[in-house]
Amino acid sequence: MPYIRLERYGDTAVKTTLNLDDELLREAKKRAAERGTTLTSIVEEALRDALAEPEPDGSYVFDFPSVDGGGPPLVDVADREALYDRMEGRG
Repeated sequence: MPYIRLERYGDTAVKTTLNLDDELLREAKKRAAERGTTLTSIVEEALRDALAEPEPDGSYVFDFPSVDGGGPPLVDVADREALYDRMEGRG
């Protein structure tokens, strides 16, 4: 089950954390590199495509399950150095 955390920054941007299948993430990163774009752009495009197609009954399905992350984050993901330190076991 994916973990989704949303944080609003200003009036437009939302930072989102998703747990994705490793192979799916590799393919998305590869596609981004091939196109010379960002992973964010690839994910946004895929979501737009998924949302543009209605179900056969005319409804739209966009249901991301979410879970309680178990408390506050262990690191501020906006602080790149702290994030890398944590990911590499230095923090």
